[in-house]
Amino acid sequence: MLRYILFRILQVIPVLLGTTFLIYFMVFAMPGDPVAAMFGDKVPSDAVLERLREQYNLDKPFFIQYLLYLQGLFVGDFGISFSGEPVSEILARTFPVTIKLALMAIVISLVLAIVIGLFSGLRKGRFFDNINLIIGLLFLSIPIFVVAFIGQYGLGLKLGWFKPTVGAGAPLQDLLLPAIVLGVSLYATSMRLTRASVIDTLNQDFVRTAYAKGLSRGRVIPVHVLRNSLIPTITNTATDFGTLMVGATVTEGIFNVPGVGNVLFNAILKGENTTVVSFVTVMVLIYLGVNLAVDLLYAVLDPRIRYA
Repeated sequence: MLRYILFRILQVIPVLLGTTFLIYFMVFAMPGDPVAAMFGDKVPSDAVLERLREQYNLDKPFFIQYLLYLQGLFVGDFGISFSGEPVSEILARTFPVTIKLALMAIVISLVLAIVIGLFSGLRKGRFFDNINLIIGLLFLSIPIFVVAFIGQYGLGLKLGWFKPTVGAGAPLQDLLLPAIVLGVSLYATSMRLTRASVIDTLNQDFVRTAYAKGLSRGRVIPVHVLRNSLIPTITNTATDFGTLMVGATVTEGIFNVPGVGNVLFNAILKGENTTVVSFVTVMVLIYLGVNLAVDLLYAVLDPRIRYA
């Protein structure tokens, strides 16, 4: 197990280097002058433009810019944004908000997926199962921004159960509505995986053996069936968490969430190489960490799985 963990940690290094290089290159190749875009409709003097390009190393070739960024990254310096604020401070302010939102959405999605998927699998082909499959297909086909607007208008404005927008500081009660929107938009895939896995597990020999030994249904279902059916669901949940960290931009924009999505979107528009690459680097680290934790969780969920 220790060798496996060390091997996976070593895999992070080339992934990080490759990711940062590709993102830095794509931002560098974007058309337009990011320094001139800082001034909007105003026309600064050439001396001001040259001074700013020198300050942000934009006057240097691409590879020199990238190597200077890596040099600062290895000592914990994420650089300075075009607004003059250190990128590390922006990360410290926005990432906790997005992580809270992602965790809340994952919990909602996971609870719905496990509960509904389990009961659908146990009632395969019955009314409950058919209705849930139809509802799941609906949520898979409806775009996230449509669900967000419906939730914001119906639950926020009409019924008044939640605040339609997130206030300053992003308190948990304000994040509940966007978390529900993200959770119900993601649960359908995990629910179908749980349902299919439950149906397959019910036909396994060890389940028949458990019943033959005289174990009750209340013992067999949670211990033998559900536990062994969660591996594909947990795997998909890890992917969903990574998706939420980088793909909740639309939801954050609709609900005015001061998180990673809004900052990253604006940084891409402005061509802020340092900000974009720093954010992506942290996202990759989180994504790899979550996937490593899920791999190790497999051995807990299924005792047959062992890593040498």
